[in-house]
Amino acid sequence: MEYTTLGSTGMRVSRLCLGCMSFGDPDWREWVLEEEESREIIDRAIDLGINFFDTANMYSRGESERILGSALSGYDSDRTVVATKVYNPMDDDNPNARGLSRKAIEQELENSLERLGRETIDLYQTHRWDYDAPIEETMKALDDAVRRNQVRYLGASSMWARQFAEALHTSDALGLDRFVTMQNHYNLVYREEEREMLPLCEKEGIGVMPWCPLARGYLARPAEEIDATRRGESEEHMYRHPYREGGGREINARVEELAEERGVTMAQIALAWLLHKDWVDAPIVGTTSVEHLEQAVEALEISLSDGDLAFLEEPYEPVRVSGHE
Repeated sequence: MEYTTLGSTGMRVSRLCLGCMSFGDPDWREWVLEEEESREIIDRAIDLGINFFDTANMYSRGESERILGSALSGYDSDRTVVATKVYNPMDDDNPNARGLSRKAIEQELENSLERLGRETIDLYQTHRWDYDAPIEETMKALDDAVRRNQVRYLGASSMWARQFAEALHTSDALGLDRFVTMQNHYNLVYREEEREMLPLCEKEGIGVMPWCPLARGYLARPAEEIDATRRGESEEHMYRHPYREGGGREINARVEELAEERGVTMAQIALAWLLHKDWVDAPIVGTTSVEHLEQAVEALEISLSDGDLAFLEEPYEPVRVSGHE
């Protein structure tokens, strides 16, 4: 396993982060794994050298956090880096169990700590931008969590670059802990983040940990086979994201061609492309099988030439913004 410092922090994380959205309760999403299968993947990830795990309070309404916390309880907590997120609704009957107000952050943080079985969360992230809560209130509440030693570092997820810049400026102006990471939507068929967000992160020393590195499986198999997967059949997410728009189908075909040429999987080529990007620290890889996890780790060994990168990137065309409002 390779390791890197996360952004401008001194914290070292594995080059791949295990995403835990697929661990929890199948009643929440039918492709989600229950605890026994989830723990098998988490244990194998640790065997492979992965020390970085990302979840969220909303995943299976907290069950993902509980499973991750239980699985990691048998390991030295000093050797793992745990990230979770706050923002999305946790209780349909409680209007304060959502968003980024001080009340929501403080109560949801306590709940996440309890489910994870930890005194401190290594990386606490805002899942989306809250248009109702003032950014000053959000950043002050998050700063207080750091000062209480409930959180070590602060991160954010998908938003407009101008919003992220506003959050960073607010923290600097008020002398508060600032966001040190950005978890954004970025992959070979969705590169709109290269216009503003990624250059901003590079300038500000922000660690980048992209979600959906395989475009919800679109980059893991030929385009015509996507609908046949369990996730493809059960969700409309594939059609809400613009992966098939612009040059998406041609990129998919080129990933397949290069994978066949190299004798590796399409997913490994797509991950290798991300790992070659200087502004990417650790892509978040979600999986429902040990085999796919092992293949993802093997992607670290794939070297792509400048010609390979240009071949994969050339068909890309601008597409509609996806992943946040």
